[in-house]
Amino acid sequence: MATIAHAANLMNKSKARPGVARTIFRWIHIVCGIPILGYIYDSPSDTHNYAPSVRYFFLPVLLLSGLWMWKGHIVRRLFSKRSEGNAAA
Repeated sequence: MATIAHAANLMNKSKARPGVARTIFRWIHIVCGIPILGYIYDSPSDTHNYAPSVRYFFLPVLLLSGLWMWKGHIVRRLFSKRSEGNAAA
């Protein structure tokens, strides 16, 4: 729970410096892509050792970080309009 609050705090601080959040997501995307490359190019007899971590952690994080970098501006705009409507009510 504390990490989610920390990430939200980081995103709020990054509004002053918009490139910081994108850089963080880019590095998360790159780092999570490395084990997937190992999973693809490793020998088939060794892949069963770390297949669950790739399937259930690295791939979802890679997909979400990529989607956030691609369409995150739309999600942020959607949530900012919704929060403005709640504050006015």
